Amino acid sequence: MAGKEIYHKMKDKVKDAFSSSGPETGKGKTKLSGRRVKHGYHLVKGKSNHPMEDYLVAEYRQVGEHDLGLFAIFDGHLGHTVPDFLRAHLFDNILSEPEFLSDTKNAIRKAYLLTDEKILEKAAELGRGGSTAVTAILISSNDSVKLVVANIGDSRAVISKNGKAEQLSVDHEPSMEREIIEEKGGFVSNLPGDVPRVDGQLAVARAFGDRCLKKHLSSEPHVAEEVIDESSDFLILASDGLWKVMTNQEAVDEIKDIRDAQAAAKHLTEQAVNRKSKDDISCVVVNFHC
Repeated sequence: MAGKEIYHKMKDKVKDAFSSSGPETGKGKTKLSGRRVKHGYHLVKGKSNHPMEDYLVAEYRQVGEHDLGLFAIFDGHLGHTVPDFLRAHLFDNILSEPEFLSDTKNAIRKAYLLTDEKILEKAAELGRGGSTAVTAILISSNDSVKLVVANIGDSRAVISKNGKAEQLSVDHEPSMEREIIEEKGGFVSNLPGDVPRVDGQLAVARAFGDRCLKKHLSSEPHVAEEVIDESSDFLILASDGLWKVMTNQEAVDEIKDIRDAQAAAKHLTEQAVNRKSKDDISCVVVNFHC
């Protein structure tokens, strides 16, 4: 049966959503292929005058015979409407792709591009802003668990394997994609005291939305797969409010001895604030050794 048919014929079983403690912090747990998985999340608003622009997803669903863990960070800019739209629709679009189970990586690529098209179509409603994204899907299959991570922008996914940090996402910095941007007719500014920006405005080369810059931006995600095995300790998803002040290994070392995933996510956000991060900070930690 095709992935789309499975998705529409099987009722989603949402095992966990935001906890009763409110949207700023929460946790949940499940079993995937016999492996206990626990997650926790925490969000902190930055020092800017605008409302919180970080959104996240942390939930479990069942599609056909497969149990899924769905986790994401959406970091908005110039408004909160685009990341809120992604929170509500991106995973549904991914799971609706006919080849989600047979070719997950390609299904995610298609769904990212389709979702961006929908955002651009709704520009009058959603505004001129945009959002980065990092998504992580845990898929149970027989006795194994597969992790598929995708991202556009600089929200990041880092896995700890035997205590060593491995980055699964790619920071899409304008300087790294200067040639592509210039081929599209854009430019990358590099003013003293500032980070490189697309057309002198946006500090990432890939993003959802941003209609006025779309000719020079990409919404093509980087996608990576990882098998969760005994060497896999935990996964960290976080917005750049964390990564601006902390290296991958520092983040792993900060929480390697914290067993509670919610406490670990909260600790990382607090450490980022202590290190003078002024941006919105959102963090999800998924523990595999429970």
